[in-house]
Amino acid sequence: MSVLSGKKIVLGVSGGIAAYKTATLVRLFIKAGAHVQVIMTPASKDFVTPLTLSTLSKNPVHSSFFNEDDENAQWNNHVELALWADFMVIAPATANTLSKMVNGNCDNLLIATYLSAKCPVYFAPAMDLDMYKHPSTIASFQALKQFGNTIIPAESGELASGLSGEGRMAEPENIVAFLEADLESKLPLKGKKILITAGPTYEAIDPVRFIGNHSSGKMGFDIANCAANLGAEVILVSGPTHFKTSNKTINLVKVVSAEEMYVACHEFYKDVDVAIAAAAVADYRPKNVASQKIKKCDASFTIELEKTKDILASLGESKENQFLIGFALETENEIDNAKLKIQKKNLDLIVLNSLQDEGAGFGKPTNKITFIDKDFQIQPMDLKSKEEVAIDIINKVIQHFHA
Repeated sequence: MSVLSGKKIVLGVSGGIAAYKTATLVRLFIKAGAHVQVIMTPASKDFVTPLTLSTLSKNPVHSSFFNEDDENAQWNNHVELALWADFMVIAPATANTLSKMVNGNCDNLLIATYLSAKCPVYFAPAMDLDMYKHPSTIASFQALKQFGNTIIPAESGELASGLSGEGRMAEPENIVAFLEADLESKLPLKGKKILITAGPTYEAIDPVRFIGNHSSGKMGFDIANCAANLGAEVILVSGPTHFKTSNKTINLVKVVSAEEMYVACHEFYKDVDVAIAAAAVADYRPKNVASQKIKKCDASFTIELEKTKDILASLGESKENQFLIGFALETENEIDNAKLKIQKKNLDLIVLNSLQDEGAGFGKPTNKITFIDKDFQIQPMDLKSKEEVAIDIINKVIQHFHA
């Protein structure tokens, strides 16, 4: 999955012949899963039509501050456009537009939006050879870099004038590749490997029946997706669940029993930086598993149980430099039991759930947690969606590595 997936991009198109390439660029952004809003300078409409870019972006194209043909029209709010964007790309960025960006010459909607932008801004220069090498253009590049903007370098090739050399706007595929590489390099968990467990385990009674619990696995899957989207290499060990990963980079390892989860976790644990044990692992399993379906005969039936291996405790025992996060689902004496679990299992952080809290627990889209760290610092959180809780948990991981 592209790092552009879900990103909100404002594409600024200025008036150069390379504007025709923006149709392909918008198409590639959409194909990567991004949301795109296009702002065109008046001059750029001589090279590509607003209808083309509107059709491809699936959004109206913005060009002027208001619709001059409609006296009741609302103005196009450049501030809202700028705040909407995760980042802004100006392609092609002509010498004229670059100069306006540097000097704040705000005579069109594109420059007004640029001057209001709080997000990262990328620009892809496009002009003829001599213009590209002119001292004023070089000064514009330097000034924009000092402003914190990022240049997408022009390429060499045949130019509209017939000359051949540097100044040609980067090809759309190369612009997308540049953005993906730059964004990936800045992801806070880039280079980190995270092991996450999710879902229930099923402990067989016979070939038909099992001992399990009501865990859906959603919390673990949300944590995995969040971590992967922030650049982490994720191994997700999951018990039986209907959930699927939304990030294709996640290594999903499917297991059924606690023993299978134990083996899978220890296979990967020594090589990871973080382990987050979000699975609801069965504490006991049948001591003897029937090879055939048990028939209904007597009025009562007894199953002898034995303890399963404590996966989290075993990870705590073999911990070297891993940041180890456990979960605790409690119904009474929640804080004391969670603190005891931190000590017994050598955890760095515990995520406490209480079934006393409305909206928390198995099978629900929301969760209400309390963070307790190894120093027993307690941080209660509000009721949130599980996706938002996953972000809070991953933020704790980020804080650990950037403290």
